[in-house]
Amino acid sequence: MDVNSVSSATATYAAYSTGVAKEAQKTEEAKESAAVQSEEAAVYEKSDEAKAYKPDMQKVQQMLADSEARVQQFRDMIQKMFGQQAKTSDLADGIWQKLASGDFTVDAATKAQAQADVSEDGYWGVKQTSERILDFAKTLAGNDPEKLEKMRSAFEKGYKQAEKTWGGELPEISRKTYDAVMKGFDELKNGEVEA
Repeated sequence: MDVNSVSSATATYAAYSTGVAKEAQKTEEAKESAAVQSEEAAVYEKSDEAKAYKPDMQKVQQMLADSEARVQQFRDMIQKMFGQQAKTSDLADGIWQKLASGDFTVDAATKAQAQADVSEDGYWGVKQTSERILDFAKTLAGNDPEKLEKMRSAFEKGYKQAEKTWGGELPEISRKTYDAVMKGFDELKNGEVEA
């Protein structure tokens, strides 16, 4: 073999090696580019992180203001029903027991207003009262299922305290309201209504 053949073979090998190296580099760059593109276009699966729930504080404030106004209206009606008697500390301490006993008389206008307020479509009726309770619970819970369950527990506890304050079983309207609220909580839990 002569020197020219060796030089030619070396040059060919060098060209081949350079070509292979360039091809290898191109392949590596292509892989890196594909990896970068793959990362940029990665599809992320839904995480198991808890969804952030926040109460609507503006709505809470509105609901509280409405509730306070209506409770004051109710107190005024009770005071009117009992006249001067409602101002004595003796009656004030036992107002719920006095109401529970039914041992009192009221004027026709107060009676009519009370009946309208507790009627089926009245502000203190089963439908509106249960809706307010559920709306308040949903608003405070921010639609968080765990917090809704806490609201249910708080409602049950409050109902038991009301019975204790009343001095026994609450009137039928209260029991119907309790049932409507519990049904509402069940529907929320089962997804039958939107939280």
